[in-house]
Amino acid sequence: MRAVLTAAKRSILPQLNSYPWAVPEFLCPILLKAPFQRRLAKPTPTSKRFSTSRRRTTSVQQIGQAGAGHETAIVRSRNTLPLSCPGCGAFSQTISPDEAGFYTENRAAVKAYLCDETEDEVKDEDMIFKSAISQADGSLVQGLGFESNNLHTQQKNAKPVPVCDRCHNLLHHSLGTSIVHPSIESIQQIISESPHTHNHIYHVLDAADFPMSLIPNLQHSLSLTPMRTQNRRSKHRQWHRGRIAEVSFIITRADLLAPQKEQVDTLMPYLIEVLRSALGRTGANLRMGNVRCVSAKRGWWTKHVKEAIWDRGGAGWMVGKVNVGKSNLFEVVFPKGRSSDGDAERLRLEAHHEDSLHASLYPARMHSDDVAGPQSLIGAVERSEGLDQDDAGGELLPPAQAETPYPVMPIISPLPGTTASPIRVPFGKGKGELIDLPGLERSSLERYVKHEHRKELVMTHRIAPDQQSIKPGQSLLLGGLIRITPKTPDLVFLAYAFVPLSPHLTSTEKAAAIQTGERASGVPTVGEDFAASSTSSAGIFQLKWDVTRRRTGPLTSSSAARLNPEQLPFIVYAADILIEGCGWVEIVAQVRKRRCTAVRPSAETSEEAGTYRPLSTSEPVGELNSIYPEIEVFSPEGKFIGIRPPMNGWLLNKKPDPAHARKKRPRRSMRSMKAARMSTP
Repeated sequence: MRAVLTAAKRSILPQLNSYPWAVPEFLCPILLKAPFQRRLAKPTPTSKRFSTSRRRTTSVQQIGQAGAGHETAIVRSRNTLPLSCPGCGAFSQTISPDEAGFYTENRAAVKAYLCDETEDEVKDEDMIFKSAISQADGSLVQGLGFESNNLHTQQKNAKPVPVCDRCHNLLHHSLGTSIVHPSIESIQQIISESPHTHNHIYHVLDAADFPMSLIPNLQHSLSLTPMRTQNRRSKHRQWHRGRIAEVSFIITRADLLAPQKEQVDTLMPYLIEVLRSALGRTGANLRMGNVRCVSAKRGWWTKHVKEAIWDRGGAGWMVGKVNVGKSNLFEVVFPKGRSSDGDAERLRLEAHHEDSLHASLYPARMHSDDVAGPQSLIGAVERSEGLDQDDAGGELLPPAQAETPYPVMPIISPLPGTTASPIRVPFGKGKGELIDLPGLERSSLERYVKHEHRKELVMTHRIAPDQQSIKPGQSLLLGGLIRITPKTPDLVFLAYAFVPLSPHLTSTEKAAAIQTGERASGVPTVGEDFAASSTSSAGIFQLKWDVTRRRTGPLTSSSAARLNPEQLPFIVYAADILIEGCGWVEIVAQVRKRRCTAVRPSAETSEEAGTYRPLSTSEPVGELNSIYPEIEVFSPEGKFIGIRPPMNGWLLNKKPDPAHARKKRPRRSMRSMKAARMSTP
């Protein structure tokens, strides 16, 4: 397919061969529609208004005749549109308004960026600043990072880079369309074009439906080295195909789990065990010291991730599915306003040492055609100094942006598929760069939701749910789209919906009729009309995890009755039902021991129950006469449902009981004052 696109591009767009940079094929459908031309606009100095009739357009042939030394200067001129949109990463174009990267030249932000800065536009504050710098000591000026010869250039380059019309509409009007989600093979090809020797993959997961946003077999899909095992002889760093590529797991939006940071920290052992179980057989023997649970909204543990990105340098890749919080995390952890003058020389020495070491260890790899050798970091340092920066990109990886202390960050939007192409933002004067990649397809549940309710699927704030008591013969509806029906008779289930969908408790017959569209009711429904006909069972799930000690309160508390759970006549079982891309529902049931067998579940059964169930949940789980309480979940096409061990989120997020609320100080009685007043003559 890639060869076909390349042949089509060369046959349709012969002008692209004269460009000094290669236009990538990744997520650029505009390239196959019309010839791609870059417009260079320059208004006359006497006019302050932008005139499209007076703009100067430089053709591709003129760029090729300008010489190799002047090509970069012409393409990166101040009067040129940016190579790519800093908000979504799409390549800038002025042909198709419906595609990403389209710029309207009459927009105010685009006008200000394209117009030259004349002398009469200089503000009084700028003149005062320039006069103060000229009178200051030279050492002080250099310490502040200013120089007299490039002061005007720094002020001129301080103009913010505008975003495309699609990003503008997303930010201000919440309007936009999703791009085609890339595949894991496309992400692997992008990372393989990295110009850095040291690479670090930040696998971003969402805390709302954790771990359903996990990309299975990430190391194998991206051709990375296996993660470090618990064997004491396992290497800390391993070279693979001439590069170092490590992986870290970052669980974002941790503020959805608990109201306080300390409460989320107590959940880290639970999160690590669930992640280890979701990784499969290989996860049982892995070192899970590379797991972070952060909150970009509250700033929990984001400083540690930022310092790690700064210390590592090289290329940091944000990999994950859509709407997991990659762009939001990118903005918080990017090291803004930091630079080090000694980094360039240090990188040259380290790169020279690593190249000489690998040349001696792997002499065949340095000259092999099929396996690329370790690329030196000297090229990254030279690119940071403005030398041959356009060669940093490949066919799928665009060139990096110009390094500024405070660059324009990728836009944040609930629209899935906002990022259209990789966004490379360098930092530290060539020390490294952080790259935001387009998200993989997470779920197609939104296809069954009405357009006006699709934003409601994303949990934006922490939810403190109400307790729903599902009695025999009843079912719980979530937005009219998901139905939870108990299967164990004569048992009361407690449900806590940590989802942005409104819960509704009714009889099973009415709930089934409402979900399938056979009964009209006033229940708010977010599903499309065709979603009712595709409703089917996602499977029967068992509540296998014993939470008796956590749920009994003062009965087993060390400061109260101090009873052993074995002494209680009942067992409390629980499980979390996951809805992909939406949230989870905590289900709890109390079972009398006389209804079960006299013996508690064995260790083998408990160990088997602790595994995370993957997304494929169409087959039933166990038999109906099991000792564990069972529920059945109905969803569109029987998909988008999973199960995990209970987090006991309701104990962390439950609403305060009004009966135990602190009473106000009672009003003082005025009877004695009135009696004293009456007795006074």
